[in-house]
Order: sequence, then C-alpha cells, then structure tokens
Amino acid sequence: MSPYEQITMVVFHEIKSQLAKLLATEDLVVEHKKVETACFNVHTRVLTLPMWERASSEVYDMLVGHEVGHALYTPDCDWYKERKIPPQFVNVVEDVRIEKLMKRRYAGISKTFYRGYSELAEEDFFQIADENIDLMNLADKANLYFKIGSFVNISFNGKEQILISKISNTETFNDVLDVAEELYNFCKQEQESQDGVENQQQQDGDSEEMGQEQSTENDSDSDTSKKSDADLNTPSYKQDSEESVDMDMTPDNEPEVSTMNNLEEAIKELVSHDGYENVYVELPKLNLKRIIVPNTEIHDRCEETWNIYNEIETEDPNPYESNFSIVDGQYSKFKRSAQKEVNYLVKEFECKKAADSYARAATAHTGVLDCSKLHTYKYNEDLFKKVTTLADGKNHGLVFVLDWSGSMSNVMLDTLKQLFNLVWFCKKVNIPFEVYAFTNEYPLIDEVTGCREFAYEKKPGLFYIPEWFSMMNMLTSKVSGKVLDQQMKNLFRIAYSFQKNCFYHVPFGLGLSGTPLNEAMISLHQILPNFKKENKLHKVQCVVLTDCESCSLRFHREFNRNHDGDVPFIGTANISYNSFLRDRKTGNTYSCGDGWDKMTDVLLHNLRDNFVDTNFIGIRVIEPRDGKAFIRRYCNIYSAEYTKMENSWKKIRSFTIKNSGYHSYFGLSSSTLNSVDEFEVDDDATKTQIKSAFVKSLNSKKMNKKILGEFISLVV
Repeated sequence: MSPYEQITMVVFHEIKSQLAKLLATEDLVVEHKKVETACFNVHTRVLTLPMWERASSEVYDMLVGHEVGHALYTPDCDWYKERKIPPQFVNVVEDVRIEKLMKRRYAGISKTFYRGYSELAEEDFFQIADENIDLMNLADKANLYFKIGSFVNISFNGKEQILISKISNTETFNDVLDVAEELYNFCKQEQESQDGVENQQQQDGDSEEMGQEQSTENDSDSDTSKKSDADLNTPSYKQDSEESVDMDMTPDNEPEVSTMNNLEEAIKELVSHDGYENVYVELPKLNLKRIIVPNTEIHDRCEETWNIYNEIETEDPNPYESNFSIVDGQYSKFKRSAQKEVNYLVKEFECKKAADSYARAATAHTGVLDCSKLHTYKYNEDLFKKVTTLADGKNHGLVFVLDWSGSMSNVMLDTLKQLFNLVWFCKKVNIPFEVYAFTNEYPLIDEVTGCREFAYEKKPGLFYIPEWFSMMNMLTSKVSGKVLDQQMKNLFRIAYSFQKNCFYHVPFGLGLSGTPLNEAMISLHQILPNFKKENKLHKVQCVVLTDCESCSLRFHREFNRNHDGDVPFIGTANISYNSFLRDRKTGNTYSCGDGWDKMTDVLLHNLRDNFVDTNFIGIRVIEPRDGKAFIRRYCNIYSAEYTKMENSWKKIRSFTIKNSGYHSYFGLSSSTLNSVDEFEVDDDATKTQIKSAFVKSLNSKKMNKKILGEFISLVV
C-alpha cells in the first residue's frame, strides 16, 4: 500500500469513527486498531474497531452500526456466572435484539443493514452454499433468518417457530438470557435425539454384519480347528465391534452455531494488517506553576542586568549602550504617534459594544397610562408607557501570546508595536489582559528539586511537552500604569537589541529561542479558564502574534529495553499521518495531518471546540517579500481567494485569512507598520514628493482602519 493510500484509509477510518459517535449519541472513544474483531469496553466506553480495509462502505457502515448497538444496549454484567449458556447462543439472540433497537432508534439504518447483509449473502460469508439449511440446528437457522433471511429460504416447524417468535420479541437483556437458554436446551435435545438415532442405526448395522460373519464361521469349523494357540488368543471381531460401538455411544460436544463461526472468520479476512496502526494521543494537563514565569521576576531580572551595565565604565561613544537614551526616545515617540490608532480602537469598541447592548434591549409596558397618547384612544390600543431595559455589557478580557523565537529577531520590534497598541487599548477601556511569550530558554528552576521539572505526569499516549518550555508573563493589567509603562519600555529595549544585534544587553534567559508554539497552544487549555475565573469575565479573546508555524510535537510511548528488566521505559515517538489527537472532553478526534506544519492548526481547532465563546486571532508581521508565500500556505494559487488577498497585499500591505486554525489570521507588512501615517512634507517639497507622502499616509491609514476594525468586531 502506497503512502497516499495509507493516508486515504486513515481518513476513511476516522470518518467512520465519527459515524459511530453520531450513532451512539454519546462521548464514545472510537479507536481503529489492528485487531481481528471489534470490541467495546463498557467501563472506559472505548469502542475498538478493526481496520476493515477490504470491506465496502455498505458493509463497513453495517458493522459499525452493529457494534454501536452493542455499545448502547448490551449491559456490563457477568451473566455467565449465573447462567450456564454457551456465549454463542446468547450472541445469536442479543444480535437480533440490538439490531432491532438500532432500527427502531434510527429508521434509516434499516437500509444500511439490508444492503450490508445482502453483500455478505452474495459473497457467502456464512458458508452455506453447499449446505442444506433444513438440516441445521435451530440456532444456525435463527442466525441466518434474522441476518440474511431476505435472501435465503428458511423454513421452521411449529416448535421452532415458537422460539423464533420469542427471539424476535426480546426487549431486555434478561429476556435475551431466558430465550438463549431455551434455544440452547432445544438445540441440545435435538442433537442428542439425532445422535441417538444415528447410534441405533449404526448398532443395527453392526449387528447385521456380525450375524453374517458368525454364519460364515459355523460353515468353516474345519478351518477353525487348524488355528494355532496364538490365533486363539487373538480377540474376536465381535469384541472389536463392541468396543467400537462403545466409542460411538460417547456423547458428542456441545451444540455449536457454525454460521456464526463462519461469519466471524470471514469478517476477519476483511481486516488488513498492512501499514501502520493508528496512534491516539491526548493533551496533558499542565501545572502552570512549572511553566509560567512571573511578571515581576522577568522585569526584576531586566533591571538587575542593566544596572550592572550602567555601573561599568565604558569609552564607547554610543549613549545607547550605556543608558538606552536613544531607544527610550524612540519608544516615547512611538507612544505619542500610536495614540491615534488607540483612540480609533476605543471608539470602535465602544460603538460596537453599545450596538450589541441595544440589540439585546428588552421593551416592556409599565402599566402607567401615557397621557400624550390619550387622544388616540379610538384607534390606538397601546396607551401605556413603555420602558426599555438595556442588557448589561459583558466583561471582556484578552490573552496575548507572543512568539519569542529566533526567527522573530528582524520583526520583533514591529510586532511589539502592534502589541503595544492593543495593550494601550485594553488599558484605556479597562479590559483585563495578560501577555505571555513562549520560549524554551528561560531558566525556570523548581525551588524544591533545584532543577527543571516536567509540568505533568508522563504517561503513554500523552503529548510530550519538554521540561524547558516556559510561558513568560511579559505584561499584565494587574500593575499600575506607571509600572506597565516601564515594563513596556523594557521589552522595547530588548527588541531594539535584537534588531541591532546587541545581544549582550539582553538579560540572561530572555534571549530568543526555538518555536514552542504548539506547546503554548496546549498550555492555553489551563491559562484561559484560569484567567477568566480570576477576573470574573464573560468573554475572553486570545491573540497570537507569531511569524511562522511550529514544528510537530512528539508523544510519550512505552518501550521495552533489555537493560531495564521488566520495567517499561517511557520514551517519545514522532507524530505521523496515522496519529490522531483525541479529546475526551469534547469527544472529538483530529487527524494530525501529513505535514509538520499542520499541528498548530489542529491544536487551534481543538481550542476552538473547547472554548466556543473565545475568538482566536492570529497576527503575523512579515517582510514584504514573504507576503505571497504566506498566502499560498492557505490558498490555492489559482483560486479567487488567492487573487483577492494578493490584490489586498499589493494595495494596503495587509490581508485576512479565514480558513486557518484561527478565526482570523491577519498578515501585516513590517514596512507599512514602520511608516508614519502623518502627512508631513518639507516646505520646499515638489508636487511629486507631496503626492508620494499623501499616498503613503493614506495607504497606512487604510491598512490600520481595516485591520483594527476587523479586530474590534472579533473582540466585542
């Protein structure tokens, strides 16, 4: 099987998994494994299905529907301890009951069972082509009758018809046990009776043969007198015949349902053992104390580092390297210029918030007459005063996730500028916020052990989150405005250092690292609800500022190593096309995809399913030359959507992607963010220079208003 065919079958299996969940109408865990028969664990609610790759879609649906029927209606009880009934007979009756209940629950599934069993009958899965059905025991005939009775002729006598009716009328599992026991006893009696007849016939035949032989011996007495002593001591034929009869009289084994055995063996032939087995991975629950670096710790580290540099005398004439005067001046200039965008955000937010409030307004009569309407009493029945009650506005909150990886060095300053605009907006409208930067460089040491610890308990089947992963709490709304301004200035200094390649001014642990974006997405499962609970919020929005996708994750897996003895070693393995993210909370399963860059979107879709009231917004500041490549990441180059975004990129250097894991993924040009949107020209400027400055300012305003307007519509 080619890799493409394997991927196709993996997707096909997961589609059938969704079918099983829909039929079960519960949070079933469905797994496709390399097993020969389906099974359902009633304790863990895990339905394990074989990989029936050789089965048609109709047969596959029929088999899935049958197994879901067992999951829904077959109880978890140890019936075999009280009832001495062979399981095959219970299965025959229980299959009839659960399929009847499934047809009763889903009217359309009757056609699925009909078509599936029709195909099984045509391909002789029950192996009855050369058999006389009338000579089969009642259990076999009942199994055929209720499964493929529409395609074969099966007749019953009076006693058999009574049992068939009882099987058809079972409603509870206790009914199944009672009828199965009656069916078993009936088949056993029929088999004993038939064996008795066959044994009697055989005995009669043996007696006739012995009589003929005795007559022959009497006619040859002379020959008998010539036998030697050895011949006389040899047992007679009669004795041998008696021993043979005694062996034949031994009771046979219990009655069996051969058609069920044949069906099970034939279905096993549909299972393919080629390719890789599906792997199901779950998210670990992280201990936030082991991954979040406190806000005060980060900025205390900054102050300590820069105080040391200020105490060191240097002959370098560049004042930036001694007291950051230049970079602090640029920060102040940017802060002043950003007020227009911040004010625009505030205005749009208040307008949309008020509109939302009025849309949910309720109008009611007060019961007090409106005197201004009394003169209209002849033709107007509405003479009472009305009162309009505005719904309370919802409390909003924002969580920002900042990419602190090495690839961000050239655009970090521009990205921070966009972030600062949103932070100032939150501060101005009193929206709680937290800014986290993901990294795997910060030395977050456990106070007890003195080393880095995993933020979760390692178990097979969990995503692997490296112990050096951290979420640095860069900014927070919990501090005063003065402290927040200093903290933003600290980040501006660090980003300026990245841009100027002055990395020796970056505090230890705050340097750029790899891109643990996927790990950050997993940590949001704990960060978002905690933030919402602490601030007593109605709506929480999440904004991710990054420049790329992250590498695929790994997952924990047990390995048996010879030098470990009997203790299994929990190592890690790669995520591949046969891997699936399984969320027991929502009951959803997500294919991890066939590319390393698909994992981030998978985790985002999982977040969206878990936090349905949260909008996940992506902001990507990119170099002008990389814009089209980013668009191609999500749009076919020949599609109308690609043309639309390409034109938007050419005109205003921005676009919005709607088909990614984010609700909206904004692409912003770093060159446009660097430009000043104020219309400024020299006194002696030419007409061409004036026109160029005006167009530049206009385009910048277009981009800002378009992006900011879309952003506000998402966070309200």
